[in-house]
Amino acid sequence: MAKAAKTAIKKDPKQAAEAKNYTKVIKAVRSPKTGAYTFKEQMMHKDKVKDFLAAK
Repeated sequence: MAKAAKTAIKKDPKQAAEAKNYTKVIKAVRSPKTGAYTFKEQMMHKDKVKDFLAAK
C-alpha cells in the first residue's frame, strides 16, 4: 500500500457531509433589450433550488 504524504489534506467528515447539501444551479435569463439568453450560475442549498428557478 502507498503511504499518504505528510502534507496531504485531511478532510473533515462533517464538512464533506455538509457539502453534499449544496448544488450549483444554472438558470437561463432572457435579456429584455435583445432577447438573447444569458446564464446565471449560483451555488445554493438544495432546499432553495425550487424557489430560485421559480423566481422571474
